[in-house]
Amino acid sequence: MDNRTGHRIVPETAAPRGERRADRNSATRYGNRPTMKDVAARAGVGLKTVSRVVNGEPGVTADTERRVQEAIEALGFRRNDSARVLRKGRTASLGLVLEDLADPFYGPLSRAVEEVARAHGALLINGSSAEDPDREQELVLALCARRVDGLVVIPAGDDHRYLEPELRAGVATVFVDRPAGQIDADVVLSDNFGGARDGVAHLIAHGHRRIGFIGDMPRIHTAAERLRGYRTAMADAGIPVTDSWTSLGVTDPQRVRRAAEEMLSGPEPITAIFAGNNRVTVTVVRVLAERSRPVALVGFDDFELADLLQPGVTVVAQDAAQLGRTAAERLFSQLDGTLVTPERTELPTRLITRGSGELPPAK
Repeated sequence: MDNRTGHRIVPETAAPRGERRADRNSATRYGNRPTMKDVAARAGVGLKTVSRVVNGEPGVTADTERRVQEAIEALGFRRNDSARVLRKGRTASLGLVLEDLADPFYGPLSRAVEEVARAHGALLINGSSAEDPDREQELVLALCARRVDGLVVIPAGDDHRYLEPELRAGVATVFVDRPAGQIDADVVLSDNFGGARDGVAHLIAHGHRRIGFIGDMPRIHTAAERLRGYRTAMADAGIPVTDSWTSLGVTDPQRVRRAAEEMLSGPEPITAIFAGNNRVTVTVVRVLAERSRPVALVGFDDFELADLLQPGVTVVAQDAAQLGRTAAERLFSQLDGTLVTPERTELPTRLITRGSGELPPAK
């Protein structure tokens, strides 16, 4: 018994000399990964033979390959790609910088990028900028420091000149959802302007003239383009827009609620709302559910359960998965050397009618 700890001390039992020596050797290797040398020793082959098996190279008999694979499995060996990186200059890894990993819009986009990366044998590393330009830059440069082969970036900032040295060094880069700022780079976008214009025109076609727009922060490309689409649709219909009908800012529920309630009050309240993204739409749905007077609603971006509400929410839907897939495929085209000049790719949106956007103006 140890008087200091109260623990019972059990004397070590004697063991054969060779066995105790093996235990001590195992202890010194605790936490160390098995190496190709370990595999070679266990399989009774040379290092070059193990290397050929690990890298799928020819010149190994079936029996020898079986022994090496059995040794790999028994030891739990995993190939160390560091040497391959030094030889080939490629890490088979990509970085994906999103605005907010919690935003449902980015789920299918991220999954699509990952699927394309996996098909090319590459690993995807995700990170979130939280809509902070400084954090975006820090994250992007950290990924570059880890020698990712390429980047898919949803930008938070509007000045990406910090990336120029990385682009010159050969880091393939594609921006998605929003264009890069002050540099020429590949970008894949949705038709934000056209989608918003069509959504507002849909409300106008159902008799609305007093239509409010609630969107994201005006410095964000998508928010600015959707506001432009709203104004264009109103102008095309000969409807002047009152300043109180538009509100841009953070998508915080309190800010959106306040904006919606102000538009819905007064002697001539709006009769319809165009919501600039899915987070705005969800808050507006809550506001409208508290009011007895029906108000038409069209939102940009689809969202879960939108079709189950009463009425269902009419939306301008963009294909987030196709955005991610297209961006990733262009990235690998850059890596393969088939793309030289940066291009802008714009994907169409579609209007999904479910009832909320087809309500007539209240009498």
